[in-house]
Amino acid sequence: MKPLEGIRILEVATHGFVPSAGAVLAEWGADVVKVEHAVTGDPQRGLRQTGALKVEGEPNPNFEHANRGKRAIGLDLSTEGGIEVLEELIRRSDVFLTNYLPRPRRKLGIDVDDVRKVNPRIVYARGSAFGPRGEESEKGGYDATAFWARGTVAASMTPPGAAGTTPPPGPAFGDTISGTNLAGGIAAALLKRERTGETSIVDVSLLGSGVWSMGHSIALSLHLGQPMIAAAPGAHGALTNPLSGQYRTSDGCYLTLTMLQPARFWADVCRHIDLPELADDPRFAGAEQIAANTDVAVKLLREAIGARTLADWTERFATLSGPWAPVQNTLQVGDDAQVRANGYLVRAGEIELVAGPVQFDVTSAETGPAPQFAAQTDEVLAELGLDWDRILALKAAGAVT
Repeated sequence: MKPLEGIRILEVATHGFVPSAGAVLAEWGADVVKVEHAVTGDPQRGLRQTGALKVEGEPNPNFEHANRGKRAIGLDLSTEGGIEVLEELIRRSDVFLTNYLPRPRRKLGIDVDDVRKVNPRIVYARGSAFGPRGEESEKGGYDATAFWARGTVAASMTPPGAAGTTPPPGPAFGDTISGTNLAGGIAAALLKRERTGETSIVDVSLLGSGVWSMGHSIALSLHLGQPMIAAAPGAHGALTNPLSGQYRTSDGCYLTLTMLQPARFWADVCRHIDLPELADDPRFAGAEQIAANTDVAVKLLREAIGARTLADWTERFATLSGPWAPVQNTLQVGDDAQVRANGYLVRAGEIELVAGPVQFDVTSAETGPAPQFAAQTDEVLAELGLDWDRILALKAAGAVT
């Protein structure tokens, strides 16, 4: 049994951030009903091109990622019939999940008080760009603005002298992180309700998630009074540790060493790169000597590692005692045996998706494909007790699709 089996989530949300929370909750076993506009649906369905990657036809990973495992119903909330159906869904739900801004929520009658009037026990969860308080609480935003740019991530990853700031590594980067945060908050609120009977309003923002993701760096900066500065591309980065940084291989790939106790691992690294004599070199006899001669050590390691391919080093470093990793792109990760062994990629219908990061009882996540537009409308309406005549009347009025 999955942890959230029997929990019903009503999702009135679009794009990537808040729907990704619904996707995580669905993987944890919740029944997630996604409400979309009866005509236009979720705009994310129309997202076909991200950077150089363009999707033709179905399935569309741009929509599937944040909507796997849900059921979809088309409602027009500007109609009396649409509101009637929504209220019935609210009555039977444990969580109301939305990213609508405060003004549209008030206009549509789906703000906290409106929803709680229908179901006082419901957990009300909302995702925003900038949080529920302050002058900008009613402003919208995306992960590229609120999370990446304003949350300090972009500046912290941009080296001095660059022509512009480093862009996000891919679509929905901050959305996905923020959505997982929101899912965790919802789970905690459900536990509180079970223990105390008290319901909660759960808030997560893109800005707050961005700041949280940079929390270690921000704490250092506020304590020392100076910003975190990114290393220039190609720079080793760790000024006193040759075993903490990236090294280029002969085929133009990279590997990362992260051995925070260099004296402990130095001899083992030297043996693995076929330079055992460096283990007894007095320049690297201990932590102080290694720190003082980091530049020399980095040069020697670059020459040695640069003489072989990443595949060669992957085989050789299989027995390396210190932490290291190949630098993989989004295609190479599909061939990572450790990723496969742990079920971090899952089949969802015709497509492979990255599974949510939480596993229960050492079991890989299971999920289904994202729903076709309004595909479960009839099914959901029937569960609400509406007979076929009433369903047809709602369709004729344009209240449902």
